[in-house]
Amino acid sequence: MRHTLYWTLMADEFGRARAESLHTDLALSGLGSRTPAEAFAAGFEPREVWLAVCDATGVPEERRLGRDKPRATPF
Repeated sequence: MRHTLYWTLMADEFGRARAESLHTDLALSGLGSRTPAEAFAAGFEPREVWLAVCDATGVPEERRLGRDKPRATPF
């Protein structure tokens, strides 16, 4: 997973403003009580951070790979 996918998943799940707040404020026990921002600075992979955020916030398993997006209908 890349950082861009992490941010896409965060914004889709929480909205951009809340995602930014969680990124800097949410202490993740699974990552040594680091915030996601601190975890990235410490070298954790985006996937590890995303899954720790999911665990801490109760994101259901079915949304951990992202929300289903409606397909565009060709005209």
